[in-house]
Amino acid sequence: MKTARVPVADLPADLLAELTPARKLKIAVLSRVFSRTGGGAEAYSIAVVEHLAASHEVHVFAQEIAHQLEHQNGGVHYHLVSFPGKRPRWLNQLWFAIATWHATRSGFDVVHSHENTWHGQIQTIHVRPLRSNVLGERTGWRRASAWLKIALSPRLLTYVGLEAARCATQPNRHIAVASNSLGREVAATYPHAQPMMTVIAPGVASPPSVLPTMQDAKTAFGIAPDKQVLLFVANDYARKGLDALLKALAQLPPRATLLVVGQTGAKAQYAEQALALGLQERVVFTGPLQAMNPAYAAADVLVHPTLEDSFGMVVLEAMANGVPVVVSGPAYCGAADLLTHEVNALLLHDPKDDGELAQHVKRVLSDADFAATLAQNSQQLAVQHTWQAVAD
Repeated sequence: MKTARVPVADLPADLLAELTPARKLKIAVLSRVFSRTGGGAEAYSIAVVEHLAASHEVHVFAQEIAHQLEHQNGGVHYHLVSFPGKRPRWLNQLWFAIATWHATRSGFDVVHSHENTWHGQIQTIHVRPLRSNVLGERTGWRRASAWLKIALSPRLLTYVGLEAARCATQPNRHIAVASNSLGREVAATYPHAQPMMTVIAPGVASPPSVLPTMQDAKTAFGIAPDKQVLLFVANDYARKGLDALLKALAQLPPRATLLVVGQTGAKAQYAEQALALGLQERVVFTGPLQAMNPAYAAADVLVHPTLEDSFGMVVLEAMANGVPVVVSGPAYCGAADLLTHEVNALLLHDPKDDGELAQHVKRVLSDADFAATLAQNSQQLAVQHTWQAVAD
């Protein structure tokens, strides 16, 4: 597996010129949900499209599109892919693969897929292999039983089949993975794919030159300016560790307030948990935000106790905005591979341990000098990882 040892932005100009295509390419990008509120994978695909569109003709094929980009060269061409229904999801995934294969089977120089499809010279993988989740390290009859479970389930059979197809060896196929830890897992699951793989971690955009003050940002979210804000961003509250974070919040001083950003499908469940812990006045649910900068402006610390994250783009974004970060260690979060404990982040040994989580957050909130140093170091690291470098 190849890894980028030198930031692309630091490569010599003559080498960059050699790497840059001499002609405009016609590129098809496959991403079912082309919206920034969809999650990290969706934000990754949008950022890369925005940068590639400056030099190439880009066509986006998606079922949900909440994005508009115009350039002098024609901008991005959007193609809405129909679907028979959002449920069952496995059937919709199969339909999307078939429909996009039919639409892109000719006429494009490059097909770049962010989805499980058998077509596409470039396959960018954002999540752990399902095959690895289902089979794990099982051996003997337990492994045979897991394979039987897959064979008898149309859902699992479709997902695993599409996943295997995108990792199959093909001429001119390249597989990009979002982190070193994800690359190791994909290579362990599909060893033949390793020679095709390159680690291309997500990038980060520079914060706007004008941001609201922390006081104004807190007020905009209905939080008193004297409160200390813990920012939590996720569409899957359980997988990103909100259960442990609520328990940790109960161990922090009353000034500590939790700002929860992301999809609200599980809001009722977690609002009940907050009520049971006596935290109902200290937890604010915003729902998804089109622009995250106000949330970063309001935050005293980003808390990301994820149980499973191939990268965790919110970590890099918060760092770029000068927000101190408490995040799960490399065993749980791919972004942690870039970080050093107590230098540019506080890393959690066990994100389920609410005591450890509370201790780390309390240290940031109670030691202003340490928090400032952490934020400064993290910002210096984040600016080395730009979306332009990723696109290059």
